[in-house]
Amino acid sequence: MKRIAILILIALISQAVFAQTDVTSSSELVLQISTLPELKFAFTQNYTFPFMQGDSPLTEGNNINLALTGEITPITLNVNAKAVWTPIAFLQFSAGGLIGTGWNIGDDLTGIGLNTNVGDASVRDGGAFDGIHYKALIGGTFQFDLAAIFPGEWNHVVFQTYHEINYMGYSRASANQPWFYESDSGENMNGFSYYGNLVIGYQMPLFLNMVAFLAEANLNMYDTPGRTAWGDDLIRWTFSGILSFDITRQFSAAVLVQFRTLRNFTEETKDLYYQNRVLKTDDKLRLEFFRVAAALTYKF
Repeated sequence: MKRIAILILIALISQAVFAQTDVTSSSELVLQISTLPELKFAFTQNYTFPFMQGDSPLTEGNNINLALTGEITPITLNVNAKAVWTPIAFLQFSAGGLIGTGWNIGDDLTGIGLNTNVGDASVRDGGAFDGIHYKALIGGTFQFDLAAIFPGEWNHVVFQTYHEINYMGYSRASANQPWFYESDSGENMNGFSYYGNLVIGYQMPLFLNMVAFLAEANLNMYDTPGRTAWGDDLIRWTFSGILSFDITRQFSAAVLVQFRTLRNFTEETKDLYYQNRVLKTDDKLRLEFFRVAAALTYKF
């Protein structure tokens, strides 16, 4: 009875808070595809309500946005939530989490599983739904639009940078045990990581409504013995050229052409289990074509 009373009290308080604010909600469906064997379908429900709004142009739009998303791919199922607080027009703070699981299709598509070393080769250890993938994050965004200083529909030169610290894990993995998720390289480990990005773009009141450049950085922050030998301490970069299209008021599409950095290993170790590879000392990284990706979004 005590738990029921607490739940009722929370529900009443929540109802009172939302009743006193101008809460808005929206939904969107997103389909992501690429030239790799990748496919993701996501549904997001957004709730936005005013919070600490002021009278100045920098604070009049202050709000908190809560996004609840369900994702499904041919090999994984994820649910995540993210809250974003905008205390001033050019700054945002975010926190969120994700939980998911997966299954495998043949030998090539790995939804989830441990990456084990058998005969100096990567062997997947895992079956359908035999573990949970989880993630918690905090982050911050700084953003700027030239049109805020020089108003005009042709003056939207936009800049945004986002930085995040997250903790990812796989319930079956022990300390320093690598694992796969969504057919990646299988070099994940339970621990903290850094993710950051930088976007510079130009928005136009046209069918082609934005042209942008995106740079993304990932860095593993956990301390694995000997990790410098195979370059696990290096930042992994992805660079994207983006074209965004407004097809209708509700339907939009974005196309990305992406390149990424890969590590160069010595000739005698490049085919070994990844932790037994040795990074070249004079030429550690190379830039290669990654993929062409597209995202189709319907908002309602």
